[in-house]
Amino acid sequence: MAELNIDIQSFDIPRIVSVYPDRAGIRWWTKAWFNNWEEGEASVEIEREQAIRFIHDRIEKDAWLEEFFPRQMEVYHNAIEQTKEQLLKQINMI
Repeated sequence: MAELNIDIQSFDIPRIVSVYPDRAGIRWWTKAWFNNWEEGEASVEIEREQAIRFIHDRIEKDAWLEEFFPRQMEVYHNAIEQTKEQLLKQINMI
């Protein structure tokens, strides 16, 4: 299988996440974009402390997405699993 030179990263689905405050810096939200969807998901209000932990890389991106966008991450995991299964079927046909 190593001789096939398959770049697994090329099968990944882009996931972008951000955190941002209101103008007064009192209320904070997180927003995510999956698979380059221009509009993105609806923003979710979060605690200021959560935003700070994320900004300082104390929370991994996928863990963050699992917490605040669980339905979308379930779809993500299913798509990755299906791609993996299809790839393995193709490899077994060689």
